[in-house]
Parts: sequence; structure tokens; C-alpha cells
Amino acid sequence: MSRDRSSLFKKSRRLGFSVLENEKEFNKGKKRNYAPGQHGQRRTKLSDYGLHLYEKQKVKNLYGVNERQFANSFKKSSKLKGVQGTNFLQFLEQRLDNLVYRAGFAETRRQARQFVNHGHVLVDGKKVDIPSYRVAVGKVIEIKEKLQKNAQVLRNKEIRTAADWLSVKDFKATFTRLPERNEFLKEVNDSLIVEFYNK
Repeated sequence: MSRDRSSLFKKSRRLGFSVLENEKEFNKGKKRNYAPGQHGQRRTKLSDYGLHLYEKQKVKNLYGVNERQFANSFKKSSKLKGVQGTNFLQFLEQRLDNLVYRAGFAETRRQARQFVNHGHVLVDGKKVDIPSYRVAVGKVIEIKEKLQKNAQVLRNKEIRTAADWLSVKDFKATFTRLPERNEFLKEVNDSLIVEFYNK
């Protein structure tokens, strides 16, 4: 599986949006509301297609998935009953690496993905090392005992707060429900993504 190792800070500046969801990319100084690079300060008016593409790229980078995974997730979620955009965001939220991040065990989704890849995460007591594994409501995610002593994990638990749709006790997190639409980031306009793929 291909991995995107490019700078998240540059992506955040390009999108004008914190991919890490904590504004860390902009904490070093004044937030520069233009893209990185030599021509970043040129003002360009986005076309209708550009606006839709921008929104897709924003969510794709937020969850750290590649193009194929993103498109496949949309295709699968579009078969579910309900509001298409909300279903899609909920589908992405069910990824194992995302839930490890949402539980507060990891500082970033990239770190959460590494924990999963290295076999440090259990789902209902069984090791799962696939970051894209879709976790069903009611499942219990657990960090292996060896990683529980890791200084970074202990620090993450102290400074990060678990999402409302997860019930966390010690190093176990129960996926209690799917998040509601109003619990997602306000900066995300899922309707534009739906329009992008339905054209």
C-alpha cells in the first residue's frame, strides 16, 4: 500500500485548514493565508470544479487516505441508507486508525496508523494490523500492554480528550455510536464531495 510522506504543514497551508485539527501547523507564527511555494501568494479564483476538488482534497488529507481508498469509501458508503454525505464521513470515522486517534491514544492519525501497522492494537481482543479496518459499533479497541507504558502514549492520554462517540477507560475504547453530522468539523462541506463524485 502506498504511503504519503509529504509534509502535513505544507498541505495545511495549501488548504488553509489544519489537517492535524489542532492548528499546530500555524502556531509557529502568524497564519499565512496563502499557499506555500514561490507562487503561493498569487490570487487565483477557483472554478466550480476547483471548489469541489478542494473540498475533496481537504477531507482526503484530513483522514490520511489515498485517492483509491477515498473513492472506494465513497462508493461503499453511497449504498447505505440515509444522507449520502453524512454516511461517507461516518464511514471514514469507522477506520481503525482514526478511532485510535479519536480515543486519544495517538497524537496524530499518522501515529495511530503506525500503532496499528506495528500490531499494537486489538479489536475485541484480537490483533488487527490493517489501518483501514472498519470498526463496527459496539466493538472494543485496546492498546497492547507493551505500548501502554510508552511515554508518548501516556502523554497523549493526558493532553487529548476522547470523542463523544467513544467510551474510554484506561487503554480500552468502546465505539458506542456513529457520530452525528453536527459533531464533524464545521469546515467540512460534505455536499461538495457528493457533487464531485456524482457528476
